[in-house]
Parts: sequence; C-alpha cells; structure tokens
Amino acid sequence: MVRSRIAGTGKYVPANIVTNKDLLKYMDTSDEWIQERTGIQERHYAHRTEETTTTMGVEAARIAIERAGLTPQDIDFIVFATLSPDYYFPGCGVLLQRAMKMKEIGALDVRNQCSGFMYALSVADQFIKTGMYKNILVVGAEKHSFGLDFSTRGRNVSVIFGDGAGAVVLQPTTNENQGILSTHLHSDGANAEILAMYNPGTHANHWTEQKLADFDEAEMGEMFFSHAMIDKAQVYPNMDGPAVFKVAVEKFPAVIREALETNHLATTDLSLLIPHQANLRISQFVQKKLQLRDDQVYNNIQQYGNTTAASIPIALCEAWEMGKIKEGDLVCLAAFGSGFTWASALLKW
Repeated sequence: MVRSRIAGTGKYVPANIVTNKDLLKYMDTSDEWIQERTGIQERHYAHRTEETTTTMGVEAARIAIERAGLTPQDIDFIVFATLSPDYYFPGCGVLLQRAMKMKEIGALDVRNQCSGFMYALSVADQFIKTGMYKNILVVGAEKHSFGLDFSTRGRNVSVIFGDGAGAVVLQPTTNENQGILSTHLHSDGANAEILAMYNPGTHANHWTEQKLADFDEAEMGEMFFSHAMIDKAQVYPNMDGPAVFKVAVEKFPAVIREALETNHLATTDLSLLIPHQANLRISQFVQKKLQLRDDQVYNNIQQYGNTTAASIPIALCEAWEMGKIKEGDLVCLAAFGSGFTWASALLKW
C-alpha cells in the first residue's frame, strides 16, 4: 500500500512582533481583554510592501524542500492554501512556482480559509496515492494584517489574526508504520455569512435583503467595490464570534473522533493533536471534551495569533523542531473555519 509521508516541514513568520499592548494605539482594548477571550499575547505582521503571502510561502517552502533532501526542481506539483492571495487572480501557486524557478508544473490554489491547509493536504495525499506525483509541495500562507479594521469597531476580529506561512513536502512511502492514514473533509454552508468577508465580490449583496438595504440606488452600479463600502466598513472580515464558537466546539471533536475511529484507534493512542489555532479557548474546550492530557495537544496561538491556512503547518513544523514529534508518533491535525468547513487528518510520523 502506498501512503503519503511528510518528508520535510518549514515555517516562516515575519520579524515584526505586535503585542496586545501595541494594539492600544489603534483601538479601545486591553491585554487582559484579548487574552481572556482568545489566549493571544502577540502576533507577527508582515512588512507592508516588502512581504506578501507568496514571499512568505516561498520562505517556508525553501526550508521544507531542503529538509526533504530536495531542490525546487524536484517538486512536481504545488497546492497553495490561502484566503489572502497577492492578487484577486492569478493565485499564489503560480507566483510561488515563478519565484522558486521551478519547472512548468501544475499549481493548484485552495480557498478553504481556516481549513485550507487540511483540504490542500488531502488533495495532495490523493495525488501521491494514485502515483500521479512523487514530490508535492503543500503551502499555507496568510497576510491578514493588510486587510483588518484597526479601530475599536473592528477589534473583535482584528486582535485575533496574524501573518505567516508553513509548508510541507509529501512523498510516497510503502512503510506500513508511516504516512497519512486518512483524511476527513466536511462542510455546511447554511450559515456561511456569519464568518465571511463580503466585499469585493460578485454577489452584489443579493445574498440577503437586509444587506442590500444598506445601499442606496446610486451605489448599486458600483457593487463590486465602491467608496461607500469603505465608508461603511463593508470591506473587512465579519464574524459572529459566539455563533462560530458554538459550532466549532461541536465539529472539532467530532472530526477528530472520526479520524481515530476510522483507523480503529482511541484518544489514548494519540501522541499529539495539532488543532488549527483559531482560539485558545476552543482548543482547551476540545482538549477537555476528548479528555486529552496537556502533552497531547500543541498550541502556539499565544505567540502567533490565528494565521488561518498557515496555522497548522506552522504549528506542525514548530512542534517537530522542538522534538515533540518523533518517528512512529500518531499525530492528528484538525481544523474548523469559515464556510463552515472542518477537517482532520491522522498520520504516523
């Protein structure tokens, strides 16, 4: 049986560290308020003009490729997950391929937000198992800081997010005690708009009469992007935090259990759970619900904030670098986010 194994990991976070106290310059908040609700102490912000989602992805990819014992010319497919691409189009996959001077290989972009890396990993896993590709680069990268509302009005969202990138290289293995055992992907779009960035978009605000009523007739001709959208703060992420929390704490443990049960394993078999770093309170709730020990769960949201598609590969790389993941360990990766989408992967290191 051919499985996919992670042959190399890499991460990159910008040098600029922004603490909770630094945010006091822009909004009415406090270190205590942020930590109590999210667990976040600081996050990293990319340079405004010199760093992009792609350039950060490139830095993480270089490390992952080198650790896999490869060169960029050895990569034969790219899967790039992000919600904050350099351009509306084209996607970051081809930009990374160009920047790393790779061959004319395929490049796929994944837009599943917080679950983006998990979906990307699952897609790459299928390509490896079918024998279509041998060395696949999977990247999760985000530059949130350029598009957040740094005012008291936007603090519930803006204090949460940070910038960064993570990457892995997948290769085939026939070792029965190594590789991705299974991946599990889910979605439910019934309440998609409670965690979303509406504009710019092609919906023309028709998804809800209430939102359509926010615009007068003169603005309707500028619905893709307009000054009115900026003035009314409709170009920033929107989130109903309590509603998201309620669903996350249900779906997160369920998809982790699904991965374990599919492989006839129990939580006691788990060496390490690496959840998407959305909110430390969510991770703590999931840990308690699954009755996992502290040493079975890895969190780093305290230092990085929520880096969306980058959070799991950053945490995976960091945990490996710290010696928390060793050969033969059973590792579970899990995510929940906008869409709603949620996913998990179970693997033997």
